[in-house]
Amino acid sequence: MDGDGEELTAQETALYDRQIRVWGADAQRRLSKSHVLVYGMKGTVAEFCKNIVLAGVGSLTLVDDRAATEEMLSSNFLIPPDENVYSGKTLAELCCNSLKDFNPMVHVSVEKGDLSSFDVEFLSKFDVVVVSCCTLSAKKLANGKCRKLSKRVAFYAVDCRDSCGEIFVDLQDYKYSKKKQDETVECDLKYPSFEDALSVPWRALHRRMSKLYYAMRGLVNSKL
Repeated sequence: MDGDGEELTAQETALYDRQIRVWGADAQRRLSKSHVLVYGMKGTVAEFCKNIVLAGVGSLTLVDDRAATEEMLSSNFLIPPDENVYSGKTLAELCCNSLKDFNPMVHVSVEKGDLSSFDVEFLSKFDVVVVSCCTLSAKKLANGKCRKLSKRVAFYAVDCRDSCGEIFVDLQDYKYSKKKQDETVECDLKYPSFEDALSVPWRALHRRMSKLYYAMRGLVNSKL
């Protein structure tokens, strides 16, 4: 997100006082003006949502039309343990209600639909898009749409299998400052698209590449 925007309110400054001391008022202001879209509410993603809500993100939109089941309780702490509460509701709706209790100052909402059905105009509302619980083709399509936008939208794809997991990050053309001795150097880091990253032949990968990468690719490809 760019640096433009309103200053923090007195209430926000008081509530987020501790973290402001860690990363500064400007970083907190940027966070409070950021809008995040999350597709797929699995355990790791639920933890991510909880953390950014507590930190004071501007808004969080959840998408997961699956019906909550008792089996999901073991991997998602945002689902109430009472079946009478989650019966008949989608996973996104249940997680939304729980997240609102963590920080009433953060706007948490639910959007219905399939990831592939969201167009570029819809994705332009967000600064960060996080996807999980979907196919490789759906991730490629969503990442491609984010890259078509005139503004830079950070894209993350998360996947976990039991105790193993992986994350793909696409910040497109990311500029940052790095202190080197007594001077500040401006750096530019270019990220590949999701499709380009997966198209790299295995024989071209570094020898030190974790074997987990190949295992995850095999698990995902078997479900295409």
